[in-house]
Amino acid sequence: MVLISKYIVPRGYVGITIFPFIFLKYYYLKTNAFLVNHERIHLRQQIELLVIPFYLFYSIEFLIRLIKFKNWRCAYENISFEKEAYLNEKDLDYIKSRPFFSFIKYL
Repeated sequence: MVLISKYIVPRGYVGITIFPFIFLKYYYLKTNAFLVNHERIHLRQQIELLVIPFYLFYSIEFLIRLIKFKNWRCAYENISFEKEAYLNEKDLDYIKSRPFFSFIKYL
């Protein structure tokens, strides 16, 4: 379910997925198929890892990348979950053919 909330989405971002919801900053973003697909990829990742382990793994990987790159944005863009979502957001059929645990190849 896609919801609109400029208060839940962090500054500098336009969307966030918190299972089972996709939050977008502005209503017009609901028409951005690539953004919604990106967030749906995150939903699938969260389901695969049974939600809580997803957040733990995401946070740990982010902290490791932040130490490595010493740059918030660079660390975020190099998280395996984000790499998979960004590289496949334009393939609107990706979810249908996505292999199980496919984020691992982006580590």
